Amino acid sequence: MRKALITLFILISFVAAAAQQGTAPASLPSVTLPAELDRVLRDYETAWAAKDAARLAKLFAADGYVLPGGSPPVKGRPAIETYYTGHGGPLFLRAIAFATEGKVGYIIGGYTGTAGSPDEGKFTLTLRKGSDGRWLINSDMDNINRRRQ
Repeated sequence: MRKALITLFILISFVAAAAQQGTAPASLPSVTLPAELDRVLRDYETAWAAKDAARLAKLFAADGYVLPGGSPPVKGRPAIETYYTGHGGPLFLRAIAFATEGKVGYIIGGYTGTAGSPDEGKFTLTLRKGSDGRWLINSDMDNINRRRQ
């Protein structure tokens, strides 16, 4: 597991370094995810749109994290469900990079609340494959694309 996490860190570092070289376009192109990873994004969209905190929390590993901007980390499904209660609405996610190595992986992407609109923000999901072979969110971190005033 440690080797896989180190590999994942190296992959994320490589993607971040590559993104910093030159002038980045306003919107990086989307990539097509394998079906099992795309399911994570579609299930997240569906649960968020329904404001279904319980269903959203079930997408996370039992000891998963939400890493909200401006707030302390939230750990574990019960705390994640509580944190997401009352939140939600239209959400459209797209991937701009991903990788998997064994039982760990990540998705980097953009999000918006209006289909077809430019990204309002970006996110990283670190993933871990559950004992049933299904990818679960180990950590979720996002932020908006505009600077805080």
